Amino acid sequence: MKNLLTSLPFRLVVALALGIIVGLNTSEQIMQVIVTVQNIMYQIIMFAIPLIIIGFIAPSITRLGTSASRMLGIALILAYFSSVGAALFSTVAGFGIIPFLNISTAAEANRELPKLIFDLKIPQIMPVMSALVASVLIGLAAVWNKASTTISLLEEFQKIVLSIVTVIIIPILPFFIGCTFAGLAYEGSITRQLPVFLIVVVIVMAGHYIWLTLLYLIAGIYSGKNPLRVLKHYGPAYLTAVGTMSSAATLPVALRCARKSDALREDMTAFGVPLFANVHLCGSVLTETFFVMVVSKILYGAVPPLGAMILFCVLLGIFAIGAPGVPGGTVMASLGLITSVLGFSSEGTALMLTIFALQDSFGTACNVTGDGALSLILTGYADKHKIANDSTPR
Repeated sequence: MKNLLTSLPFRLVVALALGIIVGLNTSEQIMQVIVTVQNIMYQIIMFAIPLIIIGFIAPSITRLGTSASRMLGIALILAYFSSVGAALFSTVAGFGIIPFLNISTAAEANRELPKLIFDLKIPQIMPVMSALVASVLIGLAAVWNKASTTISLLEEFQKIVLSIVTVIIIPILPFFIGCTFAGLAYEGSITRQLPVFLIVVVIVMAGHYIWLTLLYLIAGIYSGKNPLRVLKHYGPAYLTAVGTMSSAATLPVALRCARKSDALREDMTAFGVPLFANVHLCGSVLTETFFVMVVSKILYGAVPPLGAMILFCVLLGIFAIGAPGVPGGTVMASLGLITSVLGFSSEGTALMLTIFALQDSFGTACNVTGDGALSLILTGYADKHKIANDSTPR
């Protein structure tokens, strides 16, 4: 019970509820203070985004590159295309489903927010796309040159950025979201959207199961083995992921589940499951893609154009590989994409963080369960190419 009360999703939900209550019952003067505080926190969060991108992506590339092998390359390709495929699947579903949802837009709000008391600007050290390109180039160049000093510095920088996220960014998120929802309630639009959020969560969970079914079917066809021989063992891992909301924290249980399957080679399990726990986030990506389309419809009156969504999906697959396997890791790592590619404002990012948190546990469970399918594909690849079976854990 104590873990539930201190968890981030619980705090976000409490902040959401309190924000709505305050927004519905506050005066214009108090609301002016609230929107000013919200703007300051938004500036701090956005300033950290390029740091998060560099801190997560570059060290991930160097860490994987130092042990590069053919199987590593195959595993990363599988993880990337699974994530991008899930995102594109979610995009198609979004264009097909969202127009039929009863969504009223923010344009229908009753009143406008008061002006800021003052507008504090904290410019980012570099644009989001510059941070992404720099991360990839620095990571690859460090591997090519075997630059051990740079690789060590990037590892240290990742620890520093992770500290910034856990000590500063995560703690202010409930306050940021509370202030944002107070503003939305003050405007008069958010109270009409709560039923829609619940419906969207159910739709996304259905999408998880559809995508898992597809992954396991592909894995079974490619490997020539019954995928149920893997899937039937993943129940404990799925439930653990629901509770921990972390692929990394679920890893010991996932390994135990995978090793029970006689369809998976032990060496591919020891290699693939830990790797996929950090680079394969298909459930989180599927969720985020559908949610950004819903939030765009709510706040801006329309879903993003097809071209912007395709670009978002392709880049999100890269961010997913570098995102940490911790609660909310995917959406935190990709906030820069949401703002730069899709043009979301502070209200958009706050809505994304909140509704993502509402189902984060189920997205993580989809990630972990999907790892079994990719491990089955790795097993099939190793068997087809007669790669020696090394059962020594790596």
